Amino acid sequence: MKNLFIFPVSKVVFTIMCSVFYLTVSAQEPVEKPVEPPKPPSEFWKHVQFGGGLGVGVGSGYTDITVAPSAIYNFNQYVALGVGAQYTYVEQKQFYSSHLYGGSIIGLFAPIEEIQLSVEVEQLRVNYDLAATSESRDFWNTGVFLGGGYRSGNATIGVRYNVLFNKNDNVYGDAFMPFIRVYF
Repeated sequence: MKNLFIFPVSKVVFTIMCSVFYLTVSAQEPVEKPVEPPKPPSEFWKHVQFGGGLGVGVGSGYTDITVAPSAIYNFNQYVALGVGAQYTYVEQKQFYSSHLYGGSIIGLFAPIEEIQLSVEVEQLRVNYDLAATSESRDFWNTGVFLGGGYRSGNATIGVRYNVLFNKNDNVYGDAFMPFIRVYF
């Protein structure tokens, strides 16, 4: 009789243990998270344009090379704001050589599609050496340019005026400067 009593108890214990084991194992299964739809691409980069300018001027004993990349953000069809960098090397053999480098912030306004107005603040470090006197000079030059030009597609051709022009700084030859801007 003793054996009959153990069999049903052990059967009940076995059933309970199997149930607990099953619940423990099934509780460890990973819960599937709902699939999130992919995020749309950022609208920011749709409004950014890259461009800038390259310049080369060579002559009899004269070299002028400029690299000026820039980027703008178009807030709408009328207003854009951007930043730029610039490096220029200028040399007149046996007279002087100069390195100019720095950055700028530019604001563009297009009241109509064909006209572009601009305001640009430029900060350049100027290093130049005069060969005849062995004089060297290093200084910062700030320029504030007001400009206007004719725009066709991605290109604008025009003129800008440096309101802080100082002929004694030997940075620019004139306060008025023609320009061509291209942004892609």
